Amino acid sequence: MPAANPTQPTAVRFACADPAAPARYFALVPCAGSGSRAGTVQPKQYQPIAGQSLVMHTLQALAGVARLHGGLVVLTPGDDFAWPSGPQWPDLFVRQACGGATRAHSVFQGLQALADLGVRDTDWVLVHDAARCLVTPQMVNALIDACAGDSVGGLLALPLPDTLKQEAGGRSQTTVPRADKWLAQTPQMFRLGALHGALAAKLADGFAGITDEASAMELAGHAPLLVVGSAHNFKVTYPQDFALAAAVLEQVYHEGM
Repeated sequence: MPAANPTQPTAVRFACADPAAPARYFALVPCAGSGSRAGTVQPKQYQPIAGQSLVMHTLQALAGVARLHGGLVVLTPGDDFAWPSGPQWPDLFVRQACGGATRAHSVFQGLQALADLGVRDTDWVLVHDAARCLVTPQMVNALIDACAGDSVGGLLALPLPDTLKQEAGGRSQTTVPRADKWLAQTPQMFRLGALHGALAAKLADGFAGITDEASAMELAGHAPLLVVGSAHNFKVTYPQDFALAAAVLEQVYHEGM
């Protein structure tokens, strides 16, 4: 496993000397994807938006959550992005080039890296998409508040607001009932040991059926808690999403001035 980037702040502490200490909270940010649907020359997480790279908005928002004890950014081996330093870089995070071929593999490797750094199986890990740059500390705190006493953990999500269609050949064939349908978001919050075990069970078959952390937990027999998120917490995926995210960020910064 690659070592933590030696240039990262030493103030970050992962190990816990007391095994009986209360569970702590850690962020895990997969940042190893190519973002092919975004239409950008570089990976979308490094695309400039509202004055800095998209992922830096994400990390700075997470760094505003006082209860997070530390964080790990999972990079692709050989990633040569010129990360900012100084006040722009949140002291909460370290970076490790332990990304895999898929998001699930990157999360699996990131969880192992956290364990190697001293995070306990009983500690909570909040996995958050690098491309969800509009997350706020308030959203993350709402998830922690809802899940901290839960036996499984959970995720931010939104009840499906629109009519859902099933298609064939580009034509609508039937309307799918939406009463019990939710749109999954991140962060998704589970204990390190449970999530790592759920992903390890699917390692041999290439993480088949794993689309997010909650799906891994579901396949392991758990029922994650659904915590109402925000429509602003969308994942920047397509070219038109950048303009919308930039407009929201600029409004947030304007109101904060």
